[in-house]
Order: sequence, then structure tokens, then C-alpha cells
Amino acid sequence: MRARRSRAVSLLVTSVVLTGFLIPGAVAQPDGADPAYGPEAVPPAVVDLDEIPAEPPVQLAPTASRELFGADCDTEIEGSRVAAYCHNSYPETDRIRLHVECDRWWDVDGDGAAVAVGPAGRVELAGRCWKEVRSAWVSHERP
Repeated sequence: MRARRSRAVSLLVTSVVLTGFLIPGAVAQPDGADPAYGPEAVPPAVVDLDEIPAEPPVQLAPTASRELFGADCDTEIEGSRVAAYCHNSYPETDRIRLHVECDRWWDVDGDGAAVAVGPAGRVELAGRCWKEVRSAWVSHERP
């Protein structure tokens, strides 16, 4: 998944806003070694080193569902026609379908037949509506 420019800008703006919230708190800290007393004062944390495990917890092996799977598809809508260009770069066969949702209430939506795309395979799927296309997407399933 490629990063979009808007995502990078939103991350930058978020970091600037969070920094703006943190600076006044850092400036308001007293210079003396004694903490402020009152209802806001929190006692220092006490950590018992005997309670900390010597080794980190055991990580479970990744399950089969976390394996990478699925052909990469680009969908193009041009007027009333839809085309999906798919390339499977993974070692497992992917069954893909093109789904087309038409804009008009009387226009019949279409769900294409499943097409098997083998490893390193390419396929082009096509669909259409009578008038405008509202949306189109490709679904993936394991054989």
C-alpha cells in the first residue's frame, strides 16, 4: 500500500498539534527538586524488580491467516464500462470476481464468475451497466 500525500500531511499536522499540547506542560514544571503538593500531586512510582520477568513473554507463531495472499487489482471505470487488471504476485492461486454496482435503480448490478489467477498470473476482467457505474470492486477467495 503506497502512502498518499494527504496521509503524510495529516501525520505531520497531528505531530505538530500534539507537540503544541506538550510544550505548555513542560514549561509549567517547577524548577526545584520538590514536586508540587496538592490534589494533583502523584506519588512517585515504586517498582519491585523481583516482579519483572527475566525473559520477555513467548511470542506465538504467526497463523496461516496472516500469510500474504491476494492478487493486486487496478479497477478502471469509463462511462458505463468497467475493467479490472489483476496480477497475482503470491505463490498461491487466487480466485477473483468483479462486482459492478450500477447507478440507476432499474439497472441490473453484476457479479462476475470467479476466475483463478495462478502464481505470477495476470488477468483482465470486464463488466458494464446500461448507464452510469456507481462503484466496482474485486473480491478475493482462496480456492
